[in-house]
Amino acid sequence: MMTDLDPIFYQNFYSEIKEALLLSRSQAYSAVNFAMVQAYWQIGRIIVEHEQRGSLRAEYGKGILQQISNQLTEEFGKGFDVRNLRNMRSFYVAFPKWNALRSELTWTHYRALLRVENEDARRWYMEESIRSGWSSRQLERQISTLYYDRLLASREKLPVETEAKELMEPLAAENFIKDPYVLDFLDLKDYPALRESDLEQALIDKLQEFLLELGRGFCFVARQKLMRYGDEDFFLDLVFYHSILKCHVLIDLKIGKLTHADVGQMDSYIRMFDDLYKNADDNPTIGVILCSQKNEAIVKYSVLNDEKQVFASKYKLTLPTVEELQREMEQERRLIEDLNEAKKS
Repeated sequence: MMTDLDPIFYQNFYSEIKEALLLSRSQAYSAVNFAMVQAYWQIGRIIVEHEQRGSLRAEYGKGILQQISNQLTEEFGKGFDVRNLRNMRSFYVAFPKWNALRSELTWTHYRALLRVENEDARRWYMEESIRSGWSSRQLERQISTLYYDRLLASREKLPVETEAKELMEPLAAENFIKDPYVLDFLDLKDYPALRESDLEQALIDKLQEFLLELGRGFCFVARQKLMRYGDEDFFLDLVFYHSILKCHVLIDLKIGKLTHADVGQMDSYIRMFDDLYKNADDNPTIGVILCSQKNEAIVKYSVLNDEKQVFASKYKLTLPTVEELQREMEQERRLIEDLNEAKKS
């Protein structure tokens, strides 16, 4: 029979175990990332050497890279599109010495560094990232705010350094396993559970079933759809193709209050999706934002098009009404929360 434990003893005991787990996660993350960096450097070297030997001539170089991309994707999974192969080539060109690769930096760090054209600046960002332990997102933020250039131009260094430190946000240890590039490299499934709360995932499950059961032309395409745009990754909760409206429908779920930022984000998602996936004969992509608050659900439709008023009147006749979506979200949220409470008791 367990007796009452000294809370200080227990906390110290637990902290030691937690620290050991976090350390092992960090080491595993670093090992996988450096293996990825080394592999991509080698691929870049092979591409450059074939170019120098004339075996990748301009007239068919693009075609052969596409063929290699297709075969690599088939055998090893995502992460080997032509753009990424070119990134690997650029990586080798920028860092031609094998012993210059640093295990402290991830592939995402190096991709950010490739955008820095000034070699001195690139080297400084690289060393500062290692010294300060910047995450890839922190490095990207410093590059985008021209941290190096502002330090170089400023007589007073301290205010610039203080501003930079204030912009830095700590990288939570649990985010180590969420890097989509690591998932691609290891050919792991991009499980939505890595990114969403249990409640949000349960609501997405029910929402997907609900829309398909409506039978109004919804064809399921993907959930947690990864969109890579530039050097950033975005995830769409649900993507459908509507066979009646001849367009894609993007659905984003928020737990909490609807904000202007949410609407702006959805508009950006629509632009990105259209740029990457919309066919010439498709109608404009529709975005649906669902905010499930504790006591109410809010629905916002969004469509970007020169004739959006005409199209809006058309899709409102075919898509679920605001009331239908609100009712479904409210009912399912209450049911899920009741089930969770019952499990706890």
